[in-house]
Amino acid sequence: MGTALPVVVGTDGSPESLDAVAWAAVEADVRRRPLRIVHAFVWPTVYAPFAAPVPPPYESGIQEAATEILDEAAERARSAAPGAQVETEIRIEQPGAALIAASESASLVVVGHRGRGGFTGMLLGSVGVALAAHATCPTVVVRRGGEGGTATGRIVVGVDGSPQGELALEFAFDHASAYSAGLTALHVYDRPTENHSLAEVVGRWTEKYPDVNARYHGVLGRPAEALVDHSQGALLLVVGSRGRGGFTGMLLGSVSQAAIRHATCPVAVVK
Repeated sequence: MGTALPVVVGTDGSPESLDAVAWAAVEADVRRRPLRIVHAFVWPTVYAPFAAPVPPPYESGIQEAATEILDEAAERARSAAPGAQVETEIRIEQPGAALIAASESASLVVVGHRGRGGFTGMLLGSVGVALAAHATCPTVVVRRGGEGGTATGRIVVGVDGSPQGELALEFAFDHASAYSAGLTALHVYDRPTENHSLAEVVGRWTEKYPDVNARYHGVLGRPAEALVDHSQGALLLVVGSRGRGGFTGMLLGSVSQAAIRHATCPVAVVK
């Protein structure tokens, strides 16, 4: 039996990233997986002729700051989930690229919705966007205050009959079972005459997870708006990375983008 793939979480020392660390720590503990906290940075450009390297005093200070960020994150993780197996890693590369690379050997990658350096008006940092689009495992984007284990609502999952929607259902039912949470499968249709129901699809997953209190809810409206509305008070919102109607080359659909930008609970993007 191989080693369990870790839950990976990125941190930059911001309050948002520390909330993501806490969420990831609870998830790792519940799943009995190691938690790997990653801090990535690139060396600053130092003005000097002939592209001189970063002077040793600056290099030492940056390394020390990176270590402090990881130490604080590890302390937050152990506070949120005392039983979690915590490991830390420093990577010298762009944060988005580092976490995308880490996703290749992870069960889940978690990130805060906006980290240091983000403009006040930005609803989602560039790292979160890049991860949701390019990570090879599911991605969870955590908003401030969205720590694992603190919400009491249901899991909400968007269903549309697409292959990505099926993966989202599997992820949502598994998460609901692990956390003993209820689940709402939300199908949003945009035409009154559209009467095909996905209730039977949801029913098959209910048979696989009889411990999950699941219900199917079909509503007329716009998928993005309905999912965001139903994220109020939810434990987690789960969406596929791209549903029906998306262009073949799109790595992240408009509905999933809207969910991670505007939902009020943590959002899992599954592919």
